[in-house]
Amino acid sequence: MYSSTIVRLYGIEKAPTIHYNEKKLTYPAFFDEKGLLAIIRLDSCGYRFVHPNGISIIRPHGSGDYAFVLFKKKSEVTIRGERIVVDSDSFVLFQPDTPHSYAQVELPFVNDWFHCQGDELMHLLAELRFPLDTPVPAVDPMLISRSIMELHRVQKQGGHLRDLILDTDIRALLMKLSNLHELSQHPERPGRYIRQFSELRDELYNTPQSHVTVEMLAERVHLSKSYFQHLYKDIFGCSVVTDMINGRLELAKYLLKNSTLSVSAIAASCGYEHETHFMRQFKKFVGITPSQFKART
Repeated sequence: MYSSTIVRLYGIEKAPTIHYNEKKLTYPAFFDEKGLLAIIRLDSCGYRFVHPNGISIIRPHGSGDYAFVLFKKKSEVTIRGERIVVDSDSFVLFQPDTPHSYAQVELPFVNDWFHCQGDELMHLLAELRFPLDTPVPAVDPMLISRSIMELHRVQKQGGHLRDLILDTDIRALLMKLSNLHELSQHPERPGRYIRQFSELRDELYNTPQSHVTVEMLAERVHLSKSYFQHLYKDIFGCSVVTDMINGRLELAKYLLKNSTLSVSAIAASCGYEHETHFMRQFKKFVGITPSQFKART
């Protein structure tokens, strides 16, 4: 069963059985007023696009679809003739017919982006009260980058469920961003810490080898250790220790796949002082040993 919001939004009360590409499946699909499957289609996407010499995108009549851009560096954006300088880690969702352009203020120009379309999108964005054609500071830029990276992976992977997966992932990202934006607007709620906490979380994943403690993180936002841990889990849905471990293990898996380093060298590169601790933690969270993971890849 779905929440009243979802039922009101999409007119569904249970996961229907549908036929898709000649396959019968039960899927929480979304239907339009005529009972037709309303899919949000991903046109194209890119993550961590780096332009060392800058770039200038000019769309005097809009892009023809919904264009989402996460600006990783300070940029100049013009929307309907109004010039705005946006800070790094800000995003804009441009409507299909909105005249806009953007270019770098700082070099290199770096952005994550995706284009999508679908008759249902306008209603979804209205229900979410999603800000359109206006720069929004990204509360959790890592969430956006990871989501777009996943969109890219699924699109290239293909498969008979690809379009449905992309539809679900785009909806989920838009809902998460709307939720985070709403939380950040209320200073009396934990949302007022989201920006600071997101920066700390980015550091945990970008530099997992650093020997940072929960106490050190709490001190940086001037909170007690216990209250910091409570807020962190309230905001992100997992403990700060879990993110510390996940950050290290993600780096470890990358090195196991893409380097010739030994297991002991990888353990050290990921911030583990003892190889046995690394191997034990890897097996617990990944399900297999580092050596077995490396052999499979």
